Amino acid sequence: MQPVNKVLPWLAGFLLPYRKQVALAILFLLLGSLSWLALGQGVRLLVDEGFAANNSGELNRITVGILLLCAFTAAAVFCRFYLMTWLGERVSADIRNQVYQHMLTLSPSFYSQMRTGEVISRFTADTTLLQSVVGSSLSMALRSTVTACGGLLMMALTSFKMTALVLLAVPLVLLPIIVLGRKVRVLSRASQDRLADVGAYVDESLHEIHTVQAYGHEAYDRQLFAGRIEQVMQTAKQRIFYRSLLIAAVMLLSISAMVLISWVGAHDVLAGKISAGELTAFMFYAVMVAGSAATISEVIGDIQRAAGATERLIELATAPVDIYSPEIPVTFDAPVQGRLAVRELSFAYPLAADKTVLHDLNIELKPGERIALVGPSGAGKTTLFQLLQRFYQPTSGQILLDGIDISSVGLAELRAQFALVPQESVIFATSVLENVRYGRPDATEHEVIAACVAARADSFIREFSDGYATQLGERGVRLSGGQKQRIAIARAILADRPVLLLDEATSALDAISEQQVQQALDNLMQGKTTLIIAHRLATVINADRILLLEQGRLIASGTHQQLLQTSPLYQQLAQLQLLS
Repeated sequence: MQPVNKVLPWLAGFLLPYRKQVALAILFLLLGSLSWLALGQGVRLLVDEGFAANNSGELNRITVGILLLCAFTAAAVFCRFYLMTWLGERVSADIRNQVYQHMLTLSPSFYSQMRTGEVISRFTADTTLLQSVVGSSLSMALRSTVTACGGLLMMALTSFKMTALVLLAVPLVLLPIIVLGRKVRVLSRASQDRLADVGAYVDESLHEIHTVQAYGHEAYDRQLFAGRIEQVMQTAKQRIFYRSLLIAAVMLLSISAMVLISWVGAHDVLAGKISAGELTAFMFYAVMVAGSAATISEVIGDIQRAAGATERLIELATAPVDIYSPEIPVTFDAPVQGRLAVRELSFAYPLAADKTVLHDLNIELKPGERIALVGPSGAGKTTLFQLLQRFYQPTSGQILLDGIDISSVGLAELRAQFALVPQESVIFATSVLENVRYGRPDATEHEVIAACVAARADSFIREFSDGYATQLGERGVRLSGGQKQRIAIARAILADRPVLLLDEATSALDAISEQQVQQALDNLMQGKTTLIIAHRLATVINADRILLLEQGRLIASGTHQQLLQTSPLYQQLAQLQLLS
């Protein structure tokens, strides 16, 4: 948990670019508060110079003055409220933007520990709470503080004795704010965490709704969800209890102190020590101070909740980036030829550092060579793909592209050399056109269509009522598995990068579609270095070489025919998988 002395400077950094608006908001806040304080003197004059003196002319003039002062106060309140609310919206938007940009730089290892629903909760609930506090609660707290301090000063000028009595009561009012406020802050953070758990569970269960319903898991999920909701309620119940206790304690102490001090003041009026107008003005200021204290006690809970929410946002915004570009990156000679070399490469995932996935791997790929990777599940094939694109850092060894260590190259430039077609096609909730040109946003519609024709996707796309403008829905819900795969292949064709990574690129296709797409891939792979993870004979039989991996080790290399003759494991795979 971040301490408060980190939360405030972090928020101040977002307010700094808008210091003019902050200054104006503070100015109008001060003007509004001072105007309300001036009303107390207007009330004193109204009583002493108008009512008590029985002077109707003076009474009329003072009343008009008070009305003008009220109009000025209302204008100041409008400006202050507008500026503070605008600042709340602006700061919230800037925080979301900065946090999101930082999240894009984090490697997959971070997201293997942080659930997507948790991140979404912080983006929405936490930033919305922060927006409310900066735009409203913080303004109320500042205004009430200024009003309370000004009210105390005016009270002292009116009657030092009664003000001294008020100051004796101040520690009693501050005590519950300090003690209970700290408890509210801790519980507010816990409440936000429980709410994030609910968001993560909803995201996961609805994302996998087909599996949930297929296995009849709805009733059990209802129970699990209800349990999480109850955890939120239990935490919220404690937070609400302590916040209610805080408000009640402050109001009781403030009002009790005001009543007792009024009793003392009334005796002073009877004794002739102060005038009735001065007592009225003093009580006016006392009511203002008490009201300000009550307001502070109410908004302190929101501010404490916002502190907890801000801590969670700081955790996201400062999450360490473990894969980053070098300060002085090396650039490739254009164009990249696609010569790959893997030397003494070993790797273990950060969350399972004791389990090595790849062991001293050595692979050489010539430019334009077509290599198939085969082996049992868990052999490290997909891991190698991730290391080639630097989604993870090798435990030891190095990977060279055109003779340059990829760790010395900027991430954007390195990944721009690879076109990936994953086993599970990724489709975004946008149009066909935007999905295909995801890797080349500047591509023309004509180029997109040409890529789709090459991927044998054009025919089914044109069957949609909106053609290439068709919205594919969340995760491509409108497409079949084979159609998703062909969109992904079209994306790789359009990207036109020197190294292709095909992770079971034809696994979701029927026999006819597989043959068509295989022809498109054959054309695509001409002149490009290609690594293919494959389980099907049709995918590997035309490869220049086949690399057989087992438990992260390269145990055999050769053509399909050579491995059938020399490798018992390959023979077994060919019978069970490659020939299936």
